Amino acid sequence: MYRTAPLRERPRWWTELPLIAVVYGLYSLGRLLVRGDVATAVDHGIAILDVEKTFRINFEHPLNRFFTEQSWIGIPADFAYASLHYLLTPALLVWLFRRRPEHYRRLRTWLMISTLIGLVGFTLLPTCPPRLLDEAYGFVDTMRQYSEYGWWGGDASAPRGLGGLTNQYAAMPSLHVGWALWCGVVLWRHARSLWVRAAGVLYPVAITLVVMGTANHYFLDAAAGAAVMGAGFLLSGPAVRLAGRARARFAAGRRTAVTGGTPATVSGEWETAAGTALPRATRTGQPAGQGRPAAPDTLLEADPRDHHFPRQPARDEAGDSAPDSAPAAAR
Repeated sequence: MYRTAPLRERPRWWTELPLIAVVYGLYSLGRLLVRGDVATAVDHGIAILDVEKTFRINFEHPLNRFFTEQSWIGIPADFAYASLHYLLTPALLVWLFRRRPEHYRRLRTWLMISTLIGLVGFTLLPTCPPRLLDEAYGFVDTMRQYSEYGWWGGDASAPRGLGGLTNQYAAMPSLHVGWALWCGVVLWRHARSLWVRAAGVLYPVAITLVVMGTANHYFLDAAAGAAVMGAGFLLSGPAVRLAGRARARFAAGRRTAVTGGTPATVSGEWETAAGTALPRATRTGQPAGQGRPAAPDTLLEADPRDHHFPRQPARDEAGDSAPDSAPAAAR
């Protein structure tokens, strides 16, 4: 059996879908609006490549040559780059929502914050990917080379004729790698099958090789994608707690509005609506009438020492307090 979160903590699909749609819409729109200057993007790409060559970490060069020469690996890599990014990530979100609701909010928040941080990176550092550099730099666009095998053209993973709807200079950081890392962590931590957990380890590694072999990203783009996910993970905890406090205050405000501003009556572990009387207590401390069907209500007797009740004279004191004619009348 799957563990489930308390009912009041379970996410609701009618609030989750609009939230995810808004965040993804902002991300997609932001990519289009921050295209930047092409010359600046090319300069950034060349600068990144120079840094990698200095430290001998330009792994994208040998990988791109291998993917270009070996179609049996190049074509599947193009399909993976053009599709898995958009299929596996939302599929895992749905799986978490249904099967791991107690972890869903934290992991969803982690993904969203990291995505928005990546958008900041696209804005501040537009970068030309290796495939769009001059041929003198030694890169081949495998998606253009194998375009007859898929739906894409020469504009990265965009379908043919829709290249104008994507920002080809949003390469730093690589969210292909970032999202793949998120998927890998989700599978490793929350899947039960050992094979699925192993796939969670291999998937981000494979995507890192794919983005470099297809000349869509530099190695430093991939490293930046992992760093963005790390920052998003650190911020997700405080963000979830802040959202939880906001939901609690909103719920409290709604309860106050419903009860007309009258606070609820609280006694022990019982909470009643405003204006509702508490149950009468019996000798055993249970609400009156409990125990057996049709049991009469037995209320506690008043304490004679209670100053709220007048003290009744005792039987032997009657003669002292009654008038002289009272005994005669009684006889």
